[in-house]
Amino acid sequence: MRFRHPDGSTVHLAYCTNVHPAETLDGVLAQLRDHCEPVRRRLGRDRLGIGLWLARDAARALVSDPSALRRLRTELDRRGLEVVTLNGFPYEGFGAEEVKYRVYKPDWADPERLEHTTALARVLAGLLPDDVTRGTISTLPLAWRTAYDDRRAETARTALAALGERLDALQELTGRDIRVGLEPEPGCVVETTGDALAPLAAIGHPRIGVCVDTCHLATSFEDPHTALDALTAAGVPVVKSQLSAALHAEHPHLPEVREALAAFDEPRFLHQTRVATAAGLRGTDDLGEALTGDALPDASPWRAHFHVPLHAAPAAPLTSTLPVLKSVLTRLAGGPEPLTHHLEVETYTWQALPPELRPRARNQLADGIAAELTLARDLLTDLGLKELP
Repeated sequence: MRFRHPDGSTVHLAYCTNVHPAETLDGVLAQLRDHCEPVRRRLGRDRLGIGLWLARDAARALVSDPSALRRLRTELDRRGLEVVTLNGFPYEGFGAEEVKYRVYKPDWADPERLEHTTALARVLAGLLPDDVTRGTISTLPLAWRTAYDDRRAETARTALAALGERLDALQELTGRDIRVGLEPEPGCVVETTGDALAPLAAIGHPRIGVCVDTCHLATSFEDPHTALDALTAAGVPVVKSQLSAALHAEHPHLPEVREALAAFDEPRFLHQTRVATAAGLRGTDDLGEALTGDALPDASPWRAHFHVPLHAAPAAPLTSTLPVLKSVLTRLAGGPEPLTHHLEVETYTWQALPPELRPRARNQLADGIAAELTLARDLLTDLGLKELP
């Protein structure tokens, strides 16, 4: 979906396909048929943006075989779909029964992360619509915190500097400007937008910036205005933003709240949980740890890294951080010029929701994704953007 900002520029809205597990090119092509095109039809649009997640095997197939890339581009066009952004965070196995810590491997100290991201950039340059010259990729925020030391930090910095040089060369070759954003996430080396400032200053490349995920920002209790002001002051570009909402528990000391939270403690993904205290942010790596004993103080609200559907907040006594998303989006798209032109709805946890909230059929999932995109569309038009055909 495309929108005209009052400054005349185009803002793109997509939804991320990491909600549909697929590891191969054939699997990606099936996603377009079975999920993405039905969402587009529900929205009544001739064109729908999707943020493709390409696992290792799919990316390698596309970058090594020009005919495979042409086939994917043809299928996108045929089904009324377009791609301006990729999710380069998960490497493989995102649809596995247990993902947890595996999603942070390989990290930026591993040569394979550089090679994979380079492959994604080359693929994206070939998928961009003819009238679009800039593409974006979100990526791992360096590494999970416990696997990082000074030596690995230097290796990661060198790898990202090399990525910047490769992106420069790619633009010279193709005329396509591909940019990559570190996506701050709780528990990682770069947990907050503030944590990104020093590493990005050390890299110092204009094509490498930040991907602001509004669920992650809310989980870490970052103030949206403070966070975005700091990025702007430091000259760090917001490469893209993922529109998502976290799980919020206002009164975690109450038994009924603990019981409601426990329904979201599931075995596939990590659900890092945080609380803001006078002494600073406290947290656990997963929701189950927070619910066990007194791992976290419970006199203040808790937030958990669980991407809940934008249009359907959990039932009381829980809610979502949708107000944080709205505040971020107002800053990103509601000013005299956009801080980013690429927005991506990213609720990948539909099948991890408590059983009674999960879509039971493919059509129900398409209905839910369409409802999320409708909400995001309405927020943008309320900010003065005009939806384009």
